[in-house]
Amino acid sequence: MAIFPQLPYPKTALLLVNPHARKTQKNLSEVVYQLQALGFDIIQESPEHPQEFTPTIQRYQEQVDFVIVGGGDGTLNAAVDGLVETGLPLAILPLGTANDLARTLGIPPTVTEACQIIASGHKQKIDLGWVNGKHFFNVASFGLSVNITRKLTTQSKKRWGVLAYAWAAIQATLTARPFHALIQVDGQRERVKTLQIAVGNGKYYGGGMSIAHDATIDDQRLDLYSLEIKHWWQIPLVWLTLRTGRHRQELGVRAVYGSDFEIYTSKPYPINTDGEITTRTPAHFRVIPQALTVLVPPPK
Repeated sequence: MAIFPQLPYPKTALLLVNPHARKTQKNLSEVVYQLQALGFDIIQESPEHPQEFTPTIQRYQEQVDFVIVGGGDGTLNAAVDGLVETGLPLAILPLGTANDLARTLGIPPTVTEACQIIASGHKQKIDLGWVNGKHFFNVASFGLSVNITRKLTTQSKKRWGVLAYAWAAIQATLTARPFHALIQVDGQRERVKTLQIAVGNGKYYGGGMSIAHDATIDDQRLDLYSLEIKHWWQIPLVWLTLRTGRHRQELGVRAVYGSDFEIYTSKPYPINTDGEITTRTPAHFRVIPQALTVLVPPPK
């Protein structure tokens, strides 16, 4: 029988769970048991729709010490605006498919280890990205990535896990068409013909790809890349570099960083934030430094 260290005093947490997340049904009862065994008082809610997350957090803000979000990156994105508005700290249970924010923060994938991180109480201030009034943790993008999102289904993610992202990416790439955009950063303007523009706040997105090899979630900057591929033979090489975040101009990947970007397109394009389509171009991006407190692993 597992023995859990008790907190010196009880803390009340709002446990927000995505009922449709890949690992929720299997792990939810274990999650509640372990958190209670660790000494937490748990108020559990499972909103059916993303737009219900912020009102739920607001409703309980005077009754809880922090919010535990169980799900993947899309679930976290649904909760982020409510967390910013209330100022409540965030704890993460990675119950989704990709769990890129958890990966960025070094939160382990198992329920037991993630609960121990919460019990340790170690906190870190992190930055958030912002686009057209919507906050995001990992990345906001448009073009090819939106087509990938549309090809991903709940069923494919539950069945294939992270491999579903790779298959959707292959399908979307084969039918991708370039578009024109104007990128403005630090007073400089660049006109580009691109398949995708991505703006990252953290390090990982899309099931473990890196927005930039040296990105961190508290570096007070955003990292942008634009896929300006001219030859189809470049695509396999580009996908390899996207895994590491070491982008190469000669392969058709433009990379810049800054704290504020404006991007214009000839027609509105939907923008994907942390895996959910939430706004459209034209887009104003900026970084919000130290916007949120998150429970993370203690330093080694």
